[in-house]
Amino acid sequence: MSSEANKEAPRGERLQKILAQAGFASRRAAEQFIIDGRVQVNGKIVTELGTRADLSKDHVRVDGKLLHGREAQRYFMLNKPRGYVTTLDDPEGRPNVMQLLGQDKQKKITGEHSKLPRMYPVGRLDYLSEGLLLMTNDGDLANKLSKASTGVQKTYLVKVSGSPTPQAIDQLRRGIMIDRGRLADVRATGRRDRVLTQPAKVEQVRTGENPWYEVTLTEGRNRQLRKMFEEIGHHVEKIRRIAYGALTLDVPPGGFRELTTGEVQALNRAAAGKKVERKKVLPEAAQLKKPIPPKRKFISKRRPLH
Repeated sequence: MSSEANKEAPRGERLQKILAQAGFASRRAAEQFIIDGRVQVNGKIVTELGTRADLSKDHVRVDGKLLHGREAQRYFMLNKPRGYVTTLDDPEGRPNVMQLLGQDKQKKITGEHSKLPRMYPVGRLDYLSEGLLLMTNDGDLANKLSKASTGVQKTYLVKVSGSPTPQAIDQLRRGIMIDRGRLADVRATGRRDRVLTQPAKVEQVRTGENPWYEVTLTEGRNRQLRKMFEEIGHHVEKIRRIAYGALTLDVPPGGFRELTTGEVQALNRAAAGKKVERKKVLPEAAQLKKPIPPKRKFISKRRPLH
């Protein structure tokens, strides 16, 4: 083999991994950056996903901005309220979760007042859902946690309209056929691509006309919980995620905190498909609130005047 061939032999790391480690985006989003021609290596636009580079020798730019190597990795637990989107670029201009990590709130909670690195959510929650959301700039870990093959457990409190039968709940436990993809796309095209959900843990935690269930999934399909209950004829009124892997929600709505070293290690174990343990006692933020008793009507005991 010639010396010229040796010089061009594969070296360094794949570009999408470099971009993810630098905090530009998750690895999946970084792949799209490359395909879209937004990445340059030594002045040349690169669109092939297999391209490798070495930041100690190569100049890598994204949208013209030079990468300076791997930035410090940060991990936060956020309690997302209803009415926020997890996408960072919403065409409708709705509030997004990064606004909850603004500098003023950061100063109040963490004592810092510096700009956080670009972070992105792991395991999205839709606009009307609330609860535990992991935010990080560790694209490698985000990518591993998002893969269904790792089987990371995610637990939710779900309030539904009407009372499902025990037989219907058993259907959810065993797995049920739902539409794949976004509901809007299915309605617009009329095409239905059906997929069988993985077995789920489903336990009723409050009875009544509109009962609550604790549901644990090992996958995260688009609007999966809503679709599952719709398939058995029940509309989902509320969703709150209370656990993700070994993490259990322990901050108030709109609040956040940085993860401990041990919690990050537990996430890495979960991403590798290893068993992790959660807290035995649920923090207040992860508990179902006690129902507010109806107000008693005041009845006057005064005798009518004649």
